[in-house]
Amino acid sequence: MNRLAIIALITLVCVACSGSSDNAHTTATTIVPPPVRQQLHVEFRPAANVAAKIEESKLRLEPAKPLLVFHLPNGQTFRPDEPVAIDFSLANAKLKGDGGDYRVRYIVDNEEMQWIDRSEQVVLSGWTPGKHTIRLELVGPDGWPVQDQVMTRELTVTK
Repeated sequence: MNRLAIIALITLVCVACSGSSDNAHTTATTIVPPPVRQQLHVEFRPAANVAAKIEESKLRLEPAKPLLVFHLPNGQTFRPDEPVAIDFSLANAKLKGDGGDYRVRYIVDNEEMQWIDRSEQVVLSGWTPGKHTIRLELVGPDGWPVQDQVMTRELTVTK
């Protein structure tokens, strides 16, 4: 009889310890969805094609070097339904789509980079409320940003 009780006890312990429930422990599992990702709508519009002037830039550059001027004031405030235009001017550089060797790259909120190969405005809409950054870079024929031709603008979208 003793032997039967020991076998029953061992069987009971083995069955109790071999449960297959993932949440059998005392730690609670909470599933948190990721934050809503901003989905910007991109529209291209013809630009004024006004050449950048050295006087427009606050940097002191040589007149023969490429110049990129970003026409978006830093710290500007927008509403969520209001579009933001990436408008820029170039001097001493032509974009690839216009028969040159340069490209303009823009990056919004450190997300995926996008390219501009023609002298045209890029209009972005669909902003989520909060602070955002737009980085604009003039990229040379070698594939690297031209020295002193990287500009960052901060903007705020209010509810």
